[in-house]
Amino acid sequence: MRDSLNNKAAILLHLLLLLIPVAGYPNSDTGVRIINAETALLGEDYVLTANIDYQLSEKAIEALNNGVSLFWTYQFKVEEQRDYLWNNTLVEKNFRYRIQYHALLKMYRIINESNGEVDNFSTLQAALDLMSTLRDYRLIEKSNISGKESYVAGMKITFERDALPLPLRPIAYTNPQWYMSSDWYLWPLKK
Repeated sequence: MRDSLNNKAAILLHLLLLLIPVAGYPNSDTGVRIINAETALLGEDYVLTANIDYQLSEKAIEALNNGVSLFWTYQFKVEEQRDYLWNNTLVEKNFRYRIQYHALLKMYRIINESNGEVDNFSTLQAALDLMSTLRDYRLIEKSNISGKESYVAGMKITFERDALPLPLRPIAYTNPQWYMSSDWYLWPLKK
């Protein structure tokens, strides 16, 4: 009987110990969320306009302020919707932003890894504001869109945990404070 009680107590203790780390994790207020995205015809191209909400976790801000660069990849797609099998992908594009902090200059730097553009900001919020707005991004040419078919456009932002320094990666894969990617945001492409 005594062994049975000890076993039950040990199991209960293990279950409680498993729940302790979960209680210490932040709620879902951190991460990246696409608020809205839409396409419009501008000349001969469909262009994308989007608003994004960045809420960095305490761990990400701490790492950034200690010299760790953070990377996000913006992914875009346009698909022709079909009734059979799967959608036909017409366009897949992406670009990558890097944000870093220079302690000596007390400046945050945003680098568009695709075109090399560099912007400097005195506050983290100002830097995130740049990454939070996307205006007139060329998505697809009008000539690639047929008037008879229906199309869906999509956007996703992925936090690149593999770009973190090697000692930080295991923590980033096990701690929800490092889950800072958005879900796919889909909308119909208006012709």
